[in-house]
Amino acid sequence: MELDDLLPRNQKPKPRDLSALSVGELEEYIAAMEAEIARVRETIRAKRDVRGAAEAFFKR
Repeated sequence: MELDDLLPRNQKPKPRDLSALSVGELEEYIAAMEAEIARVRETIRAKRDVRGAAEAFFKR
């Protein structure tokens, strides 16, 4: 069993304290968040593709 399996699925991450970060660190943080957003969008796209293929298969 993984530790992630023990955590509630709807638990939202706490916002990070940005006040202590430099401008450079904030820019790096933005880049990391944009990469995460892109990863999530790709996962959504892949799931929609699978769903569409399954729906098309079962409509036959």
